Amino acid sequence: MSGHSKWATTHRQKELVDAKRGAIFTKLANVISIAAKAGGDPSANPSLRAAIDRARAASMPKDNIERAIKKGTGELAGEQIEEIYYEGIGPAGIQVIVKCVTDNRNRSVSTIRHIFTKNGGSFGAVMWNFEQAGVILLSQAELAAKNLSVADLELDLIDNGASDISVSKEGLTIYTELNDFQKMQDFLKSKKLKTELAEIEYVAKEKVNLSELDQEKCDKFLEELDDNEDVSAYYTNLAD
Repeated sequence: MSGHSKWATTHRQKELVDAKRGAIFTKLANVISIAAKAGGDPSANPSLRAAIDRARAASMPKDNIERAIKKGTGELAGEQIEEIYYEGIGPAGIQVIVKCVTDNRNRSVSTIRHIFTKNGGSFGAVMWNFEQAGVILLSQAELAAKNLSVADLELDLIDNGASDISVSKEGLTIYTELNDFQKMQDFLKSKKLKTELAEIEYVAKEKVNLSELDQEKCDKFLEELDDNEDVSAYYTNLAD
């Protein structure tokens, strides 16, 4: 199983926030601006609400968030920010979708292609194996703090839109259809449960497990994507 599970990726992103707070704030602001292009009201725009929640979790100042929203809605002028997706095959044949939020398309395609190539991969079509879904992480520590178990929540999660639930030592990964994503978040908030992550992502229909050696190669590759200034997210077909 890959060391770069959704939980591992989330933990690493939190470490990056502490180490590179300014650069991370720039990434988060760009994500908010892109989401705000579809509407500046978070209650009517789940992508924007998820982006704002992610920024708040990283302790991004309120003024920065508001400026990013206004930039996306056109109330503030600034450089043109684009959201671009790249598809490819990474080390050990894993499938990867990389989401970039950038003000320089040429720089992005050049650097992302280089990361793929230097790690033995290449660009190629893989979107056919992915579909969009809501993804929410709920830690075991949070469940324990509220004196809840998976069994206590399972039926309620299903009633509130969970299409799948994955249980690990770190916690629960809850998947929803897009139109149930907000409903699930509202339910968890009603239970006063704090989530580690709540985003709309590309989720692989068929996933793979790796050997330890291949896992190390993939971890190096994915860490390079994490460190790239234009990469706001990536999605793989690695098993959780």
